[in-house]
Amino acid sequence: MEVKINPVGFSASSQLEDFIQKKFSKLEKYYDGILGIEVTLKLEKDDHLENKVVEVSIPIKGQDVFAKKNAKKFEEAVDELYDVLKRQLVKIKEKEREK
Repeated sequence: MEVKINPVGFSASSQLEDFIQKKFSKLEKYYDGILGIEVTLKLEKDDHLENKVVEVSIPIKGQDVFAKKNAKKFEEAVDELYDVLKRQLVKIKEKEREK
């Protein structure tokens, strides 16, 4: 499964990219129909502290799973998104089993 990372307007460090790759590649154990993961990293120009934005789109058969999070650090946002996406994928898998 491929994890595509798209930093917008800056270049992400290899350390950050490795962290994102390792974190999101674990999602595959919760739902085996993941076709890929697309991660977009942005910096907002606002004055508030939570100006790091991470958006994640996961195409699976028949739909897309999407989540977005603002945080002080990209790693913080990725950790929180991992939990959100894991719950979404588990819920989808449970619904499929009920059919």
